[in-house]
Amino acid sequence: MTDASLFALLAQGAANAVAVTAPSRPGLTFEGLRGLVDTTLRTLNGLGIGRNDRVAIVLANGPEMATCFMACACGVASAPLNPSYRADEFEFYLSDLNAKALIVEAGSTSPAIEVAARLGVRVIDLVVAGDAPAGAFTLVPRDGATAAPANAATLAQPDDVSMVLHTSGTTSRPKIVPLSQRNLCASARHIARTLQFSSSDRGLNVMPLFHIHGLIAGVLAPLSAGSQVFCTPGFNALKFFAWMDEAKPTWYTAVPTMHQAIVARAKGNAATIARNPLRFMRSSSSSMPPQVIKELEEVFGAPLIEAYGMTEAAHQMASNPLPPAVRKPGTVGLPGGPEVAIMSEDGTLLPVGSIGEIVIRGPNVTAGYEGNPKANAEAFTNGWFRTGDQGQIDADGYISLTGRLKEIINRGGEKVSPREVDEIIMDHPAVAQVVCFGMPHPKLGEEVAACVVLREGAALTERELQAFVSQRAAEFKVPKKILFMAEIPKGATGKLQRIGLAQKLGLG
Repeated sequence: MTDASLFALLAQGAANAVAVTAPSRPGLTFEGLRGLVDTTLRTLNGLGIGRNDRVAIVLANGPEMATCFMACACGVASAPLNPSYRADEFEFYLSDLNAKALIVEAGSTSPAIEVAARLGVRVIDLVVAGDAPAGAFTLVPRDGATAAPANAATLAQPDDVSMVLHTSGTTSRPKIVPLSQRNLCASARHIARTLQFSSSDRGLNVMPLFHIHGLIAGVLAPLSAGSQVFCTPGFNALKFFAWMDEAKPTWYTAVPTMHQAIVARAKGNAATIARNPLRFMRSSSSSMPPQVIKELEEVFGAPLIEAYGMTEAAHQMASNPLPPAVRKPGTVGLPGGPEVAIMSEDGTLLPVGSIGEIVIRGPNVTAGYEGNPKANAEAFTNGWFRTGDQGQIDADGYISLTGRLKEIINRGGEKVSPREVDEIIMDHPAVAQVVCFGMPHPKLGEEVAACVVLREGAALTERELQAFVSQRAAEFKVPKKILFMAEIPKGATGKLQRIGLAQKLGLG
């Protein structure tokens, strides 16, 4: 059980060692964290919430989000959601998850609360005492229900679902990715091994904690090695170096846009960098320009480790190794846990140097999308999961991404389903046709764009249509460029082709 139990993973930390800390807050020890997991699960169990039950978590970034995720994942199915979602999005996710409860901060007015009430989902307040250490909280049902806490917490078993995330499908409907206790434990161990975490490490977490990257690489992997996590309220380039002085980190992980913002301010913060030497920096979620890698390494005097991950793999699939092993900028490194291969369209595994689809299999890979046999039939071939990314593996085993086979827009690590945005735009009475697509962006990698054909006689501006979308979708999904055209450009076969459309239209 130990190798696939999150609670056992947390036992690695020495009782009095600090597990979680945050700006201007005292630290929570590993003993305190283990006690918090126990009381949280006993409270949930007392309310009739147990193994595999879905508990949605809508909390701001910070230590309580980290510890609440950890506590839930140890015994129920945690479902972290982006706090910036609009009511329509919460309605979809809470219904789709069949959530049994929703955890929010006491006093929160998130639109998720009203949606939960309408759907009959119990709302539970997370209460933080004034002098509490970072991450410590109690749970209080908002409806005033009192249930005697269970005598002993019921922990999840290895194949129970411990986390549920949605991934943007190429069809409009996001797909549910259930990740088991076994998947999460395997991924945490893979990352801890790649990055050689020890109890003397301290991570500065600036990643959002409703994403697989922040949850697994930022929180779970370091805690599994008995090291400390400093949880910020989220990325802020203006505060990054002050946090460095407070946290005294040995490493941090981020997406390329964050690294670019950090390096832009680094020259003026040379003294802070010198006082707090990093062992390494890590980048994942979208590809990192080699020029930025070089600049970061020069400024920080530490290696930047680029990794490749996705939700279905509970994050890490490949990673460049730490020195003295060879890092190859422009590649995503060596397999970082699961087996990785290159597959042709017909399911044949291809030899070294061939270009094809990157496929993976291993203990961190989801067993399949929930309630979606069609997606599973397309995603799995002979036990290999098809990532939808095109790439190749060189003679040394290093993996390079050469393109994308799927239409998902990767906006600085935020994945956007173009069809989901299409459907929202099509609801506007002035719109006759639309196709959303990714266009190149110098910092984010890609930005959301749309081609729109208006109904005859209708008038609509770019700004009006953006405002319409922003009422119904999180800000990162709103197209930043909208082209009004007489007709939508089509491929040679007359089909709408999102991939390559930006190029065809001369964008970027």
